[in-house]
Amino acid sequence: MAALHDSTTTLTELKTRLLAFVRERDWEQFHAPKNLSMALAAEAGELMEHFLWTTPEASHAIAAEPAKRQKIAEELADVVIYALEFANATGLDVAAAIEAKMAANAAKYPVEKARGRADKYTELK
Repeated sequence: MAALHDSTTTLTELKTRLLAFVRERDWEQFHAPKNLSMALAAEAGELMEHFLWTTPEASHAIAAEPAKRQKIAEELADVVIYALEFANATGLDVAAAIEAKMAANAAKYPVEKARGRADKYTELK
C-alpha cells in the first residue's frame, strides 16, 4: 500500500479506502449514524486527554514531543476515520458540508468584527 500524504490524497480516496476496510470486515452493520457519532465523540475525548490540565502554551510543547506526537497522531486518525466513515454511512459530502459551513461562518464572523477575537458571533459588535 502506498503511503498517503495530505498533499497528494483526496477525500474520495480516503473514504473509498475506509469503505473497503469496513466492508472486508462486515462492519457496516454496526455503523449506524448513532454509533459512529458516539465513537467519534469518544475518540475526540481520547485526543483531548493528551492536553488535559495543560496551558495553551504547554499544549504546543506536548504536541511537538516525538513520543507523545505519535499517540496524538493515532487519536487524530481515529477522529478523522470515524468522521469519514460517518460521511460514508450517511452519504454526506464532506467537502460540500465544509464549504457550506465556512460560508455560514464567514457570515457570522465577518473579518472586521472577528479578527483576533475568540468571542461567539452573538457577542461580536
